[in-house]
Amino acid sequence: MRKTINLIVLLLPFIAISQQILPEVERARVVDEILEDRFNNLLPKLMDETGLDMWILISREYNEDPVLKTMLPATWLNARRRTIILFYRNKENNTIDKLAVSRYNIGKSIISAWDKDKEPNQWKRLMELITERNPEKIGLNFSKDHNIADGLDKTDYDEFMSNLPKKYRSKVVSAEQLAVRWIETRTPREMTIFNQLTDITHDIIAEAFSEKVITPGVTTTTEVEWWMRQKVTDLGLETWFHPTVDVQRTSEELVGHLYSFSGRPDDEVIQQGDLLHCDFGITYLRLNTDCQELAYLLKPEETEAPSFLVNALYDGNRVQDFLTQNMVAGRVGNEILAKALQDAKVAGLRPSIYTHPLGTYGHSAGTTIGMWDAQGGVMKDDGENYPLNPNTAYAIELNATVNIPEWNRDIRIMLEEPGFFGEDGFRYINGRQTELLLVPRPKSHLGN
Repeated sequence: MRKTINLIVLLLPFIAISQQILPEVERARVVDEILEDRFNNLLPKLMDETGLDMWILISREYNEDPVLKTMLPATWLNARRRTIILFYRNKENNTIDKLAVSRYNIGKSIISAWDKDKEPNQWKRLMELITERNPEKIGLNFSKDHNIADGLDKTDYDEFMSNLPKKYRSKVVSAEQLAVRWIETRTPREMTIFNQLTDITHDIIAEAFSEKVITPGVTTTTEVEWWMRQKVTDLGLETWFHPTVDVQRTSEELVGHLYSFSGRPDDEVIQQGDLLHCDFGITYLRLNTDCQELAYLLKPEETEAPSFLVNALYDGNRVQDFLTQNMVAGRVGNEILAKALQDAKVAGLRPSIYTHPLGTYGHSAGTTIGMWDAQGGVMKDDGENYPLNPNTAYAIELNATVNIPEWNRDIRIMLEEPGFFGEDGFRYINGRQTELLLVPRPKSHLGN
């Protein structure tokens, strides 16, 4: 009986998280329901707003357009042979055709419109569908400025244009605005899921940065990274990048931004008095998180973090506030970046902001607000002129450099939290870190 009780206690953290996670068959149901909603309610609105009445997506198996990949049903892990999808929006009649130039339906919404026995040539059948609808504009996924909207390969573009009747060739335009809006826009149901997904992410970080995983003087940063990766796998989830864990301490000097991503020492032994930092994100129900949080390793006589580190975290939160206060609909990323940096510097802070869209992809399409190596603004091909739109999600990623006299050095407070910009402004999807995680968690007998 005692062994059973002990086993239950050991499994409680896992059970608490795993109870929130659906089995594969239920995940498929939710993914397909969300797609149905997006196709039937979101897509017509986006096509109207971007002025496209026809959108054609073309991919071949294992070389998928990143936009088309988000439109495949849960049971399709890849495109099949050459997959062609045609959307036609008749605004006057308030209808939208969702057709597959394929021998079978693509999920429930996209209906097969090609009988190969009647017309063996797939391209010819596509041209028949176009001619029947006589569109004003034909959007294809090619783009210089947005990589996610540039998924049409040269072979398929050349085949399309060579088969397209001459009268329609002048109507072919880039679908980049529609493609980006499709990728960046979140529906209410997706945002409900996003909250849960971020909560799971926070729970995994909290467990990783605890005495359950870390023994000072023994555990290394690399071991914590792999513990996080294994935890994701054990929960039946995925991560879109390998976790990173690094430390700042009294005996080290501040290093460049690349340190957290490349060049940091492997197997750094975590010590009491360290400031610990992680970068971690997971994928679930076709959404992605991206979080950076901080922990402090208590010394034997301590029950709380030193005030100078508490105040440093507060400075990081202030930089977050200056950024999110300047997130206004219609402003482009460079404008938001410049104003937020100026406001933070006037307040005496030393900020760096590199916030990116988040959602269907980890580094998603939409408004880019700085890069760590482009604090003067990003170039056009990184989304310089793209405005902030409502119903979009972001990784609020930034840092504040803070001088710590007690350590005789600068430290960098690196923070990242998923946020949502809606019709009523900005909010954090599942809160943000305002207190350092403590390892071990304070107990009544500590500090004696």
